[in-house]
Amino acid sequence: MTANGNLFLYSSQKQKGVYCYSLDANGGGLPATLSPWWAVGVMRPDQKPPHGMSRENIESGVRENGYQLWRKKLPPSA
Repeated sequence: MTANGNLFLYSSQKQKGVYCYSLDANGGGLPATLSPWWAVGVMRPDQKPPHGMSRENIESGVRENGYQLWRKKLPPSA
């Protein structure tokens, strides 16, 4: 996919539980409607995505859109 194969993970500060993978280490090109974005980590090629996600699906979304969104299921508020 890329020369180094790293995927950068960002968290939306506008909408809790929304995350985004990107090839851009600086977060360029992420959806403005969910910004600001905070960098939360890097997934190296030798690492598995969290929550049983498919790396192939993540990479496909990044190729198509420049990023791949995913939502973490949050516990119901009390």
